[in-house]
Amino acid sequence: MTEDAYRIPSVGATVHDTARDRVGRVMGHIGPYVRLRPLVGGVEWDADPNHLRPLAPSEVLSALVAEANARSRQQR
Repeated sequence: MTEDAYRIPSVGATVHDTARDRVGRVMGHIGPYVRLRPLVGGVEWDADPNHLRPLAPSEVLSALVAEANARSRQQR
């Protein structure tokens, strides 16, 4: 892995948790883990910072649209 793969993202950053294949916003840090929450809210989870990668703005928009579409399908 590159040196950047071991950087701990700052609070508020949007990242992809490759271990769980989920996108989340960094809410804080607890011990060796990063605390993430889904972009549209929900239950937080702990993630290993070595399995996180920052998202480009276009990826954040795509993730938000995907979550909105999933909510829309559930409401029908």
